[in-house]
Amino acid sequence: MQHRNAHFMRRAIALAEKGRGTAAPNPTVGAVLVKHGQIVAEGYHTACGQPHAEIECLRNAAENNISPSDCSMYVTLEPCNHYGKTPPCSKAILDAGIKHVVVGLEDPNPKAKGGAQFLRENGVTVETGMLEEECRNLVADFLTWIQTPYPFTVLKLASTLDGKIATKTGHSQWISCEESRKRVHELRKKVQAVIVGGGTFYADNPQLTCRLEGVEQQPLAVIITKHLPEDPAQFTLLKERPEQVIFWTNEESALSETARKLQTIGCSVVSLPEQNGNLDLAAGLIWLREEKKCLYTLCEGGGKLALSLLENNLVNEFQLHMAPKIVGDHNAPDIFSGRSIATMDEALRLRIIKTELSGDDVILTLRRQEI
Repeated sequence: MQHRNAHFMRRAIALAEKGRGTAAPNPTVGAVLVKHGQIVAEGYHTACGQPHAEIECLRNAAENNISPSDCSMYVTLEPCNHYGKTPPCSKAILDAGIKHVVVGLEDPNPKAKGGAQFLRENGVTVETGMLEEECRNLVADFLTWIQTPYPFTVLKLASTLDGKIATKTGHSQWISCEESRKRVHELRKKVQAVIVGGGTFYADNPQLTCRLEGVEQQPLAVIITKHLPEDPAQFTLLKERPEQVIFWTNEESALSETARKLQTIGCSVVSLPEQNGNLDLAAGLIWLREEKKCLYTLCEGGGKLALSLLENNLVNEFQLHMAPKIVGDHNAPDIFSGRSIATMDEALRLRIIKTELSGDDVILTLRRQEI
């Protein structure tokens, strides 16, 4: 039965994705009501402070003159069982007369969990674990926020089939196709900060802006480098929006005259502790969440920075835009660099959670295997 009716949960997952970003810092959740094998009402959590998915679904049922007591509810996350900004969904389900509830993932939040138990204690049949992994992937950002001090960090890289991110001369425009580049701007629209390494900053002179319509606030631009730019006039970011630029650097550079000049034009210069000669990226991410209230960040490279983030379990989602192109030059920069291992047992292991076509490219969405 679980396998046969899994498409109901998949519809709830698709609905939940509509609330991605606007629901933060709450989890994205979707719900459907099913009667005689047909979905008759739908809902999702649209925004923080607004009704949860279950309530939106019950409202949709009322609009359609559907009696919930004749239906089963499929919901991606266990109904909450506490009074927060909204009343508990578990009580609303019980009051609606629903006798059967199917849950994708039990609530990992100790403040809100217990809805399934409450419903069972009051005579409702509750099944849990349908498409559990997919439902866990759905709330990976929420899990990050309640279990760690970090923002949810997406790593995006574009490479050729042979794993190159540029030619040996540094030319990289464009590896990926136009559709994939638009996807990058959609990502930038959803995050509060875009992070790049110093090599990318100096080589590409990037804007790091979202160039889609309807953007009210551009993401912060974070540059990680021990060598601060001496001449701000050379860089687009420092000319056009210096007040939104943050440099993560070491203590020596943060106390330099160059840092003072950057601060004078509006930039932030943040000193990060060093570990084995490398800047502590975890400390930087904690700073972004605490000081700038960043819930989502996007890292766009380069290869050494990307590898460091992955090695330190600071990447929550990795999007690889792979173009059907081959450079074939061992002197061209690789997508990752900086490790030296003897056996494949030492390789970083990832798991693919989604593959999709984007124009001529393939986009792989991955996570660290142990996450």
